[in-house]
Amino acid sequence: MASFRPQAFQSLLRSRTPFIRSQQRRWAQVHDVRFLATHRDPNQVLDRYRSKLDQKAKQEGFESVESLKEAHQEKIDKLRREASTVLTPEPPAPSATPHTPPPPPKPQSAAQSKFAEAAKSTSSTGIKALSSYLDVEKVRALPPKEIEALWRLRHASNPTSICAVIPLETYQRINSAARQNPQFILPLPRTQSETAEATSAPEENTGADIHFLQWAFHPPASTPSAINTHTSTVIFTPLAAYKLHGAYAQPHTTITHHLDLAEDKGIVLMHGQVMPDSGVSTAEATWLVSCVQRFYDFGGQASGRKGELLRMFTQGDVQNFKIEELMAEAEKL
Repeated sequence: MASFRPQAFQSLLRSRTPFIRSQQRRWAQVHDVRFLATHRDPNQVLDRYRSKLDQKAKQEGFESVESLKEAHQEKIDKLRREASTVLTPEPPAPSATPHTPPPPPKPQSAAQSKFAEAAKSTSSTGIKALSSYLDVEKVRALPPKEIEALWRLRHASNPTSICAVIPLETYQRINSAARQNPQFILPLPRTQSETAEATSAPEENTGADIHFLQWAFHPPASTPSAINTHTSTVIFTPLAAYKLHGAYAQPHTTITHHLDLAEDKGIVLMHGQVMPDSGVSTAEATWLVSCVQRFYDFGGQASGRKGELLRMFTQGDVQNFKIEELMAEAEKL
């Protein structure tokens, strides 16, 4: 995982398209070698075989090669037409076996139909519905505190899982800021011992790995309501990998916000998954996820300089956006 320093990151921000790879232009042209080798001047061919053609014309009683050519013009045209005709493949013979229509689908029960609708709503985005983790209808009858306990217990046995319960008002502020600022970068501070292994310079012991985050908004997995109008996701990717591979870069962490219980209970259930062997531990991914609220909760934790840094990044304000200040604000609780 690459480590970005202030000087390198400032030069990165000065470019017009800092996070998108420039397309490589190739000016090489491909030519058909057969075309270049065979399409010559016909006069050169005629001059080369002039003596043999004169001899052939005298043998058949013609005064010149032109007279010989006129006498055989019909045969020459016929050979040219045959050489330029494209063979059309014959259509396949109809099968003797009559087509058997597929059997009609079996009737589904109410539970199967409900599961099929939930699977159809999430198959296009690859996002699991909240019903794949909890029995939403049964949980809806519980108080928010018990729902939070069940949600944390549901993911406690998974070492690469992150979960949280966010108050609806807090999430709405974060959601509003995310729609205006769908991309951002976050620093992951490196410990002094980790940096010492990578470099021998003592003045660089305050380095950080830079990670790129992107928001996305999808249709809700469950029945939409006045509040449950979407499902939002955030993916985290090392900035170096994103600059190298662009949209094809493999994210190391993906978090999803479920609003199924937002209207009834006033809470949003968040679930995150860290990819194994991605070079980022669950604790490090948890740090990055916690920074999302610090920088996106306008009116809350992001009401000061954190919110200003987020807006400057979106506006491309390279003069005032400083990576050192970003690192300092990320470490403030």
